[in-house]
Amino acid sequence: MEYGPEKILPYNNDEQKSTQVRRMFDSIAGTYDLLNHALSFGIDKGWRKKGISFLKPYAPMVVLDIATGTGDLAISIYKMLAPNKIIGADISEGMMDVGRKKVADLGLSSTILFEQQDCLNLSYEENSFDAITAAFGVRNFENIEKGISEMYRVLRPGGHVMILELSTPAHFPMKQLYKIYSNTVIPFIGRFLSKEKTAYHYLPASIKVVPQGKDMTAILTKCGFKEAKFCTFTFGICSMYTGIK
Repeated sequence: MEYGPEKILPYNNDEQKSTQVRRMFDSIAGTYDLLNHALSFGIDKGWRKKGISFLKPYAPMVVLDIATGTGDLAISIYKMLAPNKIIGADISEGMMDVGRKKVADLGLSSTILFEQQDCLNLSYEENSFDAITAAFGVRNFENIEKGISEMYRVLRPGGHVMILELSTPAHFPMKQLYKIYSNTVIPFIGRFLSKEKTAYHYLPASIKVVPQGKDMTAILTKCGFKEAKFCTFTFGICSMYTGIK
């Protein structure tokens, strides 16, 4: 089955999606945190806490945070779960450089590590991590099924995956309000604050086509995860997907 996000590209049809995504996030790294929190009115922090709360009963000691960006989820994982080691993996060095500074300022550089990785071809050995997380990055994968298969491969048996992803509300009036917001407000504010026009047209477009709800849990199941489930937050604007190896 072929899914839509692979066809949504930031810039053109002449380069691989991963190359374009890396360049796009490198270009907005300096303003990403400000925009991310502003565009969600800070609600994204609560979504991360809910996702981490899912993992809390399992007390993972070694965590891989895929598409870590500037490390917000990795930092919150440390604060809430205090694992021995967190690796934040991302394709964009520009984003991770921002994350490295934040982690250094918190004195956590020996616990939270950042590594450039191709999320479709991770360099880690099988069964390496107790938990794997991803927040708002799966829709940027060039091949979502392959990326989730890699998560499964490097997760230890009995380990848990937790994915947060933006989604499209299904019911009136939030569906209509969100459409206006994503099509008009996000591109305008993004262009005004970051001077990067393309990124903030690409990001809303990628949300519309990412597999959602049962379609995403079907991918998790196909990739080997058991008990694949999902729930939504804030009237369906954010979805959490979970599974067990």
